[in-house]
Amino acid sequence: MSTSTTASVSTHILDTSVGRPAEGVAVRLAARSGRDAEWQALGGSATDVDGRCKDLPALPEGTTHVRLDFAVEPYFEKKQADAQQDAPANRDSGAVFFPEVAITFAVTAGEHYHVPLLLNPFGYSVYRGS
Repeated sequence: MSTSTTASVSTHILDTSVGRPAEGVAVRLAARSGRDAEWQALGGSATDVDGRCKDLPALPEGTTHVRLDFAVEPYFEKKQADAQQDAPANRDSGAVFFPEVAITFAVTAGEHYHVPLLLNPFGYSVYRGS
């Protein structure tokens, strides 16, 4: 595949509650070729010590939409268990408010899309990075 006929995707996660990368978050990638097409699961990866997924699968030719699914619940459960005495009061009796985050975006062939996730226990934001 050539970059002139396909788009490419990368991501990373920053846990803004501690100002550090979120390590060990599972990320799944799916793609479709058209607004009404079925999603095709492409595989996934997990964030490394720098919060980056460096080995996401390549997108198939003709991809127009991409979905990144971040499984953040296990990350926050582990973080809570590791720092139970330092954790702020949880308003939801220990439940993770956003157990997963799904980001869907449109792509154009030949473009690279870096989509960072800024994450905390009660909110998140994303943007198109560089």
